[in-house]
Amino acid sequence: MKITLFLAFATLLHTTLHAAEVAAPKGFRALFNGKDLTGWHGLNPHTGAKLEGEKKAANLKQQREDFAKHWSVENGELVNVGTGPYATTDAELGDIEFLLEYKTVAKADSGIYLRGTPQVQIWDVNQVFSEKAPTRKPHLGSGGLFNNTAGTHGRDPLVLADKPFGEWNAFRIRQVGATTWVWLNGKLVVDGAVMENYWDKKLPLPAKGPIMLQTHGGEIRWRNIFVREIGEVEGKKILAEVQPKK
Repeated sequence: MKITLFLAFATLLHTTLHAAEVAAPKGFRALFNGKDLTGWHGLNPHTGAKLEGEKKAANLKQQREDFAKHWSVENGELVNVGTGPYATTDAELGDIEFLLEYKTVAKADSGIYLRGTPQVQIWDVNQVFSEKAPTRKPHLGSGGLFNNTAGTHGRDPLVLADKPFGEWNAFRIRQVGATTWVWLNGKLVVDGAVMENYWDKKLPLPAKGPIMLQTHGGEIRWRNIFVREIGEVEGKKILAEVQPKK
């Protein structure tokens, strides 16, 4: 009887642990394991951008320590209520194809930093356009490269593809060199746009950097975060097939 109960418990435990595992699509690997914050740390690059030396080091240390105070894992989802440093991958990534899903709330504002650079924008599309802020166009939808120069290709999405609040949205992002493509819920919203280096527009985009999940203004949940690194041969082929637009 005891052996039977033990085997039953072992089977249940194995099933539970297996269910918690994140299964990546073929060719991809999971950046978020669905169970804890392993592989991630806290960093808001804006807060320490002008600091140097010991002050900068202290700021970075504090953000890492604060990370788990603002981020948690619930039901296989990476959750933030709109406060604290951004969720930042320990891994430095270059040319990639990137998949993730998110769900947010009204008035929230978020985005995805590629190579530590802002950003693929996430909007509350119900916000009303204001002539006082003519380059801020949340009503056009999410997915655009918001920190590119206003009026340039890719700054605003090609189509409105956001789902209603309460539903999960799915991004597919491809970046080769500084050229970026974004699909939101299966619709192409950025078609081969050059992503500008926000930190210094005179310089090219860094060759590598972390992925950062920005958050402020409201709860946002993330899940199914996968990446596939694009090799040099594939990258050259992709760029040869399309002329990047500015």
